[in-house]
Amino acid sequence: MEYPTISMRLQQLSCGFHLWDVTLLYSCMVKFVGPLLILCAVTAAYGQYIPRFDVQGHRGARGLKPENTIPAFIAALDNGVTTIELDLVVTRDRQIVVSHEPWMSAAICLTPDGNPISKSREKEYNIFEMTYAEVAAFDCGSKGNAAFPEQQPIRVSKPLLRDVIAAVEDHIRSVSRYEVDYNIEIKSSPDGDGKYHPPPAEFSDLVYELLNQYLPMRRIVIQSFDFRVLQYWHQKYPEVRLSALVENTRSVSANLERLGFSPSIYSPYYKLVNRDMVRYLHRKGIRVIPWTVNDESDMLSLKALGVDGFITDYPNRPRKYKMTLGITPK
Repeated sequence: MEYPTISMRLQQLSCGFHLWDVTLLYSCMVKFVGPLLILCAVTAAYGQYIPRFDVQGHRGARGLKPENTIPAFIAALDNGVTTIELDLVVTRDRQIVVSHEPWMSAAICLTPDGNPISKSREKEYNIFEMTYAEVAAFDCGSKGNAAFPEQQPIRVSKPLLRDVIAAVEDHIRSVSRYEVDYNIEIKSSPDGDGKYHPPPAEFSDLVYELLNQYLPMRRIVIQSFDFRVLQYWHQKYPEVRLSALVENTRSVSANLERLGFSPSIYSPYYKLVNRDMVRYLHRKGIRVIPWTVNDESDMLSLKALGVDGFITDYPNRPRKYKMTLGITPK
């Protein structure tokens, strides 16, 4: 008997609902009937609670497991997120790695021989100048994270994006039974071009080519603080939803004017959100998903303002209020 490779399995899964016993049925439904009917069919079949609100697991579930690692993404799925949020960087050998910084952060990483990294030297461990084999030798989980005392320390390396997709899709198929979206941040800045990452066009094309092998674009959102990235995707890959990350205090209209088009999502720092902002963006048909919301009172307040979801390090917290999927892990 010939067993499918990871690549073969992911390509099969990309048009199905990840239920091995009914993969063919759902593949056909996705292609010819549409995602809405899939949602209805699976809800009816499994009695699963599916909220309209989009809770996104920040770097997986940074409050619970080491950030941007496979254990963190699995924890996010088990807590019922509807989207996993992650960050991408590029190695010297042009591998796409899931990491927030394009270097080895002193706060969370240890050298291959187990030594700490000083804050003053962390940028010397430039991922863009390493091969992935070199990156994988660093332990970015067992040290823990002082800012997140509930995080479980685990010895783990920064994963390749393709391995994250494989693990997430496998867990969806076998446990959670819900096709989450992927909200993917391309970590880019004009000062970093050619130093910490490729220029926006090359970076974006590398990401698109990989995603296109394994996932339908209807499940992808590309986000960035670097509006050059969003402008490139808007022009070259118009079928992909885009999210404008914002932390400045300029008006919404000024930010949208600078961007040059209306994105699918406007994603501001949560303290910038008010009811007028939400109403203004909704009138333009733009969803509002702020970051990073960790306090339960802030979660409830933002939901009352009418936001469409939020990004959180603690997906277990909104679960208490039925903002997430009713997942019961095996």
